[in-house]
Amino acid sequence: MGGWNPPRMSPAAPRLSPVQLAHLDGADSERLLRYLAPRDVSAGECVVRQGDEAGAMYFVASGVARLERYGMALGQLHEGECFGELGLFTGRKRAASVRAVTDMRLWVLDETSWAALNRDEPAVAARLLLGVVDGLGHQLVSMTDTANVAADERSRGARDMVQVQHVEGGEVRTGQAVRRGTKVSALLPPVHLGATVVGALLDNRPVGLDARVRTHVKLEPLTVASQEGRQVFRRSADLLLLASARSLYPDRRLEIGGSIGPARVVRVAGDASGMVSALNEDMARRVREAAPFLQETWSVDQARAWLQANGHADAVAALKSFRGHVLEMAGMGEFLLPSHTPVLPSAGLLEGVRVSPHPQGLLLDYGPVLGRFIAGPAVEAWVQHEREAPRFGGEMVKSHGAWLGSLGIDSVGAFNASCLHEGLKDLVRVAEGFHEKRVGQIADAVAARRGEVRIIAIAGPSSSGKTTFIQRLTVQLEVNGIHPVMLGLDDYYVDRDRTPRDADGEFDFEALEALNLPLLHGHLSSLLAGDATTTSRYDFRAGKSHPAGGPVLALRDSDVLVVEGIHGLNPALVPPAVRSDQVFRVFVQPVTPLRFDAGESLNPSDVRLLRRVVRDRRMRGYSAADTIQRWPSVRRGEALHVFPTLRHADLAFDTGLVYEMGVLKVFAERYLLEVPEDHPSFPTALRLRGLLDRFVSISPDHVPPTSLLREFIGGSGFDY
Repeated sequence: MGGWNPPRMSPAAPRLSPVQLAHLDGADSERLLRYLAPRDVSAGECVVRQGDEAGAMYFVASGVARLERYGMALGQLHEGECFGELGLFTGRKRAASVRAVTDMRLWVLDETSWAALNRDEPAVAARLLLGVVDGLGHQLVSMTDTANVAADERSRGARDMVQVQHVEGGEVRTGQAVRRGTKVSALLPPVHLGATVVGALLDNRPVGLDARVRTHVKLEPLTVASQEGRQVFRRSADLLLLASARSLYPDRRLEIGGSIGPARVVRVAGDASGMVSALNEDMARRVREAAPFLQETWSVDQARAWLQANGHADAVAALKSFRGHVLEMAGMGEFLLPSHTPVLPSAGLLEGVRVSPHPQGLLLDYGPVLGRFIAGPAVEAWVQHEREAPRFGGEMVKSHGAWLGSLGIDSVGAFNASCLHEGLKDLVRVAEGFHEKRVGQIADAVAARRGEVRIIAIAGPSSSGKTTFIQRLTVQLEVNGIHPVMLGLDDYYVDRDRTPRDADGEFDFEALEALNLPLLHGHLSSLLAGDATTTSRYDFRAGKSHPAGGPVLALRDSDVLVVEGIHGLNPALVPPAVRSDQVFRVFVQPVTPLRFDAGESLNPSDVRLLRRVVRDRRMRGYSAADTIQRWPSVRRGEALHVFPTLRHADLAFDTGLVYEMGVLKVFAERYLLEVPEDHPSFPTALRLRGLLDRFVSISPDHVPPTSLLREFIGGSGFDY
């Protein structure tokens, strides 16, 4: 971080707050230290008293103090904060008392030292004063709610208690009266239904465990068993890694990338293998010591100044389209970034979080606390699958990133700026052209193996755009003189009463055993032998298979069979007699490489969920609330049956479009607003609304009819 670098010789040297640091460099800090005197304070001791004559400013090096006015607690002071600055700089009497809660170490700047600093180091004094002024502004913003509550309590003395209704499964179970300002952590167990509690839902809105109850509310534990609870855990672990990296390797930039089940890719320029051991040791130490996370409300101007001074240009650019006047900043130690997700109070719950080498830099393993709630194979299998076939490291993804880089679009902020400077039409045309070129290359790869490849198998997670991809691939194959013949796997389900069930007793249509593999194998063998074959048809309403109820298909020498479905890349899908070189496997998924800042990238699963919300609401009559509620089940099926097959793919197609979030925003914002505030889907809908708010809106009129995006927003030139 640029700014304050405390001397190594003094472990109790003062550490200023991030706002103050923005105005001091390392040399300034060395000069300032010469004018500060240490003072040790015992727990319970009154450091300054309201109404006393002022005479010094104090920096908290260690310990905790309580700020009081007229006997009423206004808040606490922690390491890195200061007090008494107004008295020193203006001569005003003390406006509040400060009493030590724990033993403390303070550093004191008295009137004599301040005069000497002004005389000997006027530039340092000026920058310190500027930092203090900024700090006071930040303090006023963060203390507004507390001051309002205090005023309310003084004027309505009897209303110092609020009613908390404890909710479980959407139902109010119990109620209790608690003192206004009580932390939610004091009202919740550490574990709920076998899952670690990482936050809370206050009136169905996610908050951190340090949040305080101010009014009558409904309270529900937020655990790692839920989608939004895992967001809190992941965000905290990401910040833990970035804080350790900034401390150990200040010259190496780490960027948090895409999520892979119980892990996440972390992009690092150059070889990062030599960093692994030191990072794991430092993170483990912070977990043992329960190092605190910081989450505070800053003004946008303060945040922008801090981010600019500390080299986060991408975060600064993203704030240019931010509509609010304040935002949450979160981090650990001297590493802070904007955060749109609550974080844990400390690193104490992040046991087992560690990194390992990855082709793109590092792989951040979220450990056993989170891992056992992620569906799919064991953590070790996830990691092994990722090393065999990096989900975010394919050839097309790299080409996509390089193309965007050549346009100067390496972040969401840069993309938004491009949209505002009349570059949108060209960007859309080139993005669609990039897709078309890649589809053509896949068709060319099949044509290069003409006569050998007889089956094209296509798979990918939900809402990846597989249907439009197949339509566009069909055109390109025809251009190469190859005629595709379609075979849908959905027509090969077994009868409903033979469908396997999952752990919850529900029908598991995504299990391989839900397909009639002997029937499918027989039809595939017959087709590859050149025989005219009557295919199967499945009656979904009746739940019955009609093995000879489908169309009659036959493959000519110039034909290929196109098979699409969730198990499309599973080797068990084709008969054992079919040679591997006769099958060309394509994996389809969106992998948008844009980042918000070093600590956050756009998650492809959120893109797919928003696509599905828009499509289901516009074309299938499902509400956004229903779609979001079904999403965890969809994700479980993908984890078990789709992503593990990526390693079998011959090629991967990135269906992400750099501009699509702006288009989806036009539709999704309204649909997400339709989710009732008391619905279980509301926390996710609220988060997605915040995500969309960070993108510039783009008119659907810019989207061409052949675009893959038309599959979700309507108006496609293809027949589905």
